[in-house]
Amino acid sequence: MPVVDENAAIRLQDVSFRWPGRSGFGFEVSHLEVARGQTMFLVGPSGSGKSTLLSLICGIVAPDSGRVEIDGEDLGALSAARRDRLRAERIGIVFQMFNLLPYASALDNVLLALAFAPGRRRRLKGREREEALRLMGALGLPSSLVATAPAAELSVGQQQRVAVARALIGDPGIIIADEPTSALDAAAQSAFLDILFDLVGDVGATLLMVSHDERLAGRFDRVASLTEIARTQMAHTGRSSAEAA
Repeated sequence: MPVVDENAAIRLQDVSFRWPGRSGFGFEVSHLEVARGQTMFLVGPSGSGKSTLLSLICGIVAPDSGRVEIDGEDLGALSAARRDRLRAERIGIVFQMFNLLPYASALDNVLLALAFAPGRRRRLKGREREEALRLMGALGLPSSLVATAPAAELSVGQQQRVAVARALIGDPGIIIADEPTSALDAAAQSAFLDILFDLVGDVGATLLMVSHDERLAGRFDRVASLTEIARTQMAHTGRSSAEAA
């Protein structure tokens, strides 16, 4: 039986979930914990369940059985609306495709995160704009650019940094990064991770990054393979990931 960390930021225990449909993807995790303030790298190939895992952790979907906890709170016991509020307040997400509003400025994209998280907004005590500009400045984005230029006119690297600032603003406590370096070359990946780790460390946030790129693993406190902690199954074949390997 695994040792349970009562102070875990993220915990999954005996979780199972299946997407609906005849060929629904099934996913099981017996145990996973990420400690508060820890940086964890979770590596897994395409089809191993990375997106399903993040959907469960972020409360986008609820498990069919088992527990998914954020700061000790069982997401399965919450309504969909309450899960949405918890996600907005406690989890900053860096999406693989960034998910920026293309015609809004970088500044407005960052501030949008606070529109759904009054607790994060209150922490800034009326300094939302200043904090957004500070974060983007720390990420190497000049204020003259981010306040006016539409996000669609920014480079991929600049859009990525806007997405990080949006995730970090208001200190949500947990940062989830989904393949955030997939569009970058090796040099840009290293520079990006330098900045991300500095900013996460400044606020003491927990970082869970998911990627297929094993070369990034050395930067993290903890590394795990998704294929080792999760079992996947396709309904139309009945074959598990272990059997198919």
